Amino acid sequence: MVLLLSLGTAGLALLVLSLVVDGLLEGLFDGVADGPLSLPVAAGFLSMLGFAGAIVLGTTPLGMAGSLLVGALAGAAAGRLTWKFSRALMRDQTSVTPRSEDLVGSEGTVVTAIPADGYGEVLLRAGGQPVKFAARSAVSVERGAEVWVEAVLSTTSVAVRPART
Repeated sequence: MVLLLSLGTAGLALLVLSLVVDGLLEGLFDGVADGPLSLPVAAGFLSMLGFAGAIVLGTTPLGMAGSLLVGALAGAAAGRLTWKFSRALMRDQTSVTPRSEDLVGSEGTVVTAIPADGYGEVLLRAGGQPVKFAARSAVSVERGAEVWVEAVLSTTSVAVRPART
């Protein structure tokens, strides 16, 4: 029983180690310890082997050999589930990061009037969020007017033209 509980505890310690080093060993072994041989998969296998084996040993008359067999089967299942889950997490894709070039052609509203060849402010949607930009226009544009972005001048300013002329 002590051996099985020690294996389970060692698996938990290995899991904590895998969280702390966070891929360091995979980097050192250049992908050899990746996938089904990764540290979290080995930790899941070892923990389940030890703890499931201890449960079987303490509750059934199977003995040590039967407990190790049941623990190994449970460990293999836990390792496979850990591997599948980590692969699913690695494939999870986020949406594309917005770029300033994405603003070209978008529509906005003038917040502060834009004088001819001067700067005012417009409210645009960048990445789904309302963002205020400094705006320059060749013609004067009144507050509240709809504008289109012609160019991005910097990270905080755009060139616009009236949507309706």
